[in-house]
Amino acid sequence: MTRWAIASGDFTPLGGMDRANYALAGYLARTGRDVHLVAHRAWPDLLSTPGVTMHHAPRPFGSHLLGVPMLARTAATVARRLGPGTRLLSNGGNTRWGGPTWIHYLHAAYDPETRDARARLVARASRRRYLADEARAIAAAPAIICNSERTAADVGRHYGVAAARLRVVYYGSDARQFAEVTTADRASARAAAGVDAARPLALFIGALGDRRKGFDTLFEAWSQLCRDTSWDVDLAVAGTGAEVPAWERRTAARGMEGRIRFLGFRSDIPAVMAAADVVVHPSRYEAYGLGVHEALCRGIPAIVSAGAGVAERMPEDLRPLLLPDAGSPADLVERLRRWGADETAWRARARETGRQLRRRSWDDMAEEIATIVEQM
Repeated sequence: MTRWAIASGDFTPLGGMDRANYALAGYLARTGRDVHLVAHRAWPDLLSTPGVTMHHAPRPFGSHLLGVPMLARTAATVARRLGPGTRLLSNGGNTRWGGPTWIHYLHAAYDPETRDARARLVARASRRRYLADEARAIAAAPAIICNSERTAADVGRHYGVAAARLRVVYYGSDARQFAEVTTADRASARAAAGVDAARPLALFIGALGDRRKGFDTLFEAWSQLCRDTSWDVDLAVAGTGAEVPAWERRTAARGMEGRIRFLGFRSDIPAVMAAADVVVHPSRYEAYGLGVHEALCRGIPAIVSAGAGVAERMPEDLRPLLLPDAGSPADLVERLRRWGADETAWRARARETGRQLRRRSWDDMAEEIATIVEQM
């Protein structure tokens, strides 16, 4: 039986790299591998899967920065205990293993910007640690698995990695959870959310702890649009972070309480998406962008930065919605108006793209990664 050890902060179905690691671990266990998870947290259904063993790493006070050395230390102990022949997979620089590493976010590619003083201090301290660990892991890895061509190009540029060591493996999809939204789905979701059935709804999904996801750009664009009485679209914001209170104050100060709703953290993103008519994601840096991918799977058009990894998956008929400058409110206003001028046509194009994306499952992704790692 092939033995694996995977190190990741979390193995959960809640999105991003956690979702990808959760899918990989589940696939490996179901296909007969002996799977050892080194993590702060793993979802109960994964822990109850035969063949899965959890090795818990503490995360003191819930701090990611304090949890990093704990995860690396636990991973080293597990690797020694499991011995030679174990297939090792890290995520970024979270271990000191010499095995392949999976890059979901490249710290060298983006320097976080935040207006919150405390968050800024934490971000600076974290970045120094993450950059050092990332550089060490990439230098030692025989293969670097990247979630997009954009990520592979960033790894090559920032760390001088030869193309022969880079592997691009796109994320998969859950075709049941993120199925195409029906008319009935939309009506039910909007009723549950208390959304006016007659008004279009835009949706932003992302953390509001810094400016990476580009909510500041969206806020300025929305302020401009709402000065036009013909703009009848409302905005829902799903996400938490240190800057949420400040954004709520700014929203009130500009008289937009009725036009922007802050939903906080949501674990029911598929249902939230069902209520939306467009997803807006003006991220300054996005190695991939699973939220956009999943919105398209639901048949919802997305306005996303042209530099995001997920933009590589966009067909020509959706590319007019791509943002050339994620920091430009004017560019975003233009694309929102472009979408609003023909919502029905954009949704039809998104539905076709969603059908294509849903054909690639999480198991397809996991099988590709398993092949790469087991050939090392």
